[in-house]
Amino acid sequence: MKNIPITKPYIDSDDLEQIQIPLKTGWPVQGPFVAKFESEFAQFVKSPYALATSSCTTALHLALLALGIKKGDRVIAPSFTFIATQNSIEYCNAEVVFCDIELDTFNIKISEIEKILSEDKEKKIKAIIPVDLFGLSANLPAVIDLAKKFDLKTVEDAACSFGGYIGEQHSGTFADFGCFSFHPRKAITTGEGGMVICKDEKLASLITQLRNHGATKTDLQRHKEKGGSLLPNFNSLGFNYRMTDIQGAFGVSQIKKADFILDKRNTIASQYMKSLQNFSWLKLPSIPENYIHSFQSFVCLYLEGEDPSSLTYEKILRLNKLRNNYMEKLEERGIATRQGTHAVHTTDYYKRRYNLQDKQFINSFAADRLSITLPLYAEMSEEDFTYVIDHLKRLH
Repeated sequence: MKNIPITKPYIDSDDLEQIQIPLKTGWPVQGPFVAKFESEFAQFVKSPYALATSSCTTALHLALLALGIKKGDRVIAPSFTFIATQNSIEYCNAEVVFCDIELDTFNIKISEIEKILSEDKEKKIKAIIPVDLFGLSANLPAVIDLAKKFDLKTVEDAACSFGGYIGEQHSGTFADFGCFSFHPRKAITTGEGGMVICKDEKLASLITQLRNHGATKTDLQRHKEKGGSLLPNFNSLGFNYRMTDIQGAFGVSQIKKADFILDKRNTIASQYMKSLQNFSWLKLPSIPENYIHSFQSFVCLYLEGEDPSSLTYEKILRLNKLRNNYMEKLEERGIATRQGTHAVHTTDYYKRRYNLQDKQFINSFAADRLSITLPLYAEMSEEDFTYVIDHLKRLH
């Protein structure tokens, strides 16, 4: 029996060699490699500024703080996303406004945003966080248009969408800030780590300070400048959200292979799309025209032929049992699967915090209970791929 993981980072000898350099030079904290990684990342996504952080979660938190989100403010976010999206809002002592998703794309539903904003009579909503889930950008032009109409700030949660595009514009570059993740399940990794990108010099400078305890100078700047033996000034209440130079070196090595890794992942995703097209019980990912999906994950819906628009709470519960049983059988054959992510409004903390019920955001609930993520990674062999497809068919 094979053992096929849900994903596996692409790590080669160059990565192993590169991450040793900061250890040998004695500069493992944020330094020259982080600066180089930031520069090369900015070039890849075509953003004026890119600032590395300890995670995408801290990137989101910093972005909201830099935009002035505070206690009493409200921020719209899709319910079907990783919980870090909502957590970053809570860290600012602001309130989450949950929004449902489109089941076709798993991304935030524009008509629901419009409805929420039209009902915001007290104008407490100050920002929107569209999420580019699983590598597919949200309908960002529509989100940005609404943000301009209602004078809102925007933070694009692009944690999953490195390599994703709308037209020729890379994900993360549409909003006031874009935030990326380098967790091992992402296309390129630094182990943990994140990146904030933006176009505004003042906002970039503020992020630089906030991630470094509020200091006006970094350790590297002090090291290079005369008078560096004195501590810098601290203009604001900051955080230790820095990326280490070990991670930075890893990132520099990884981004050199980014096109190769993305191409390999997209090839496997294309094979899935072709091989699964007659599997009537699975709904395959949808890609809108002019979008490039980077396939951080290959996520399907277990529908057994049901029309997604006709799903009721009771139908979802029934199909959920079948999906879970299907996933268990795959696991017994050594094939790892996962639900796509979770409907945050169904988690205990947020259910209690906002007095929510599972069925309130029905599409998000359906995506939580019916999604199946299939194995996908750059080094996936043809033999392993065939094993997965054969068992997906055989075990149904």
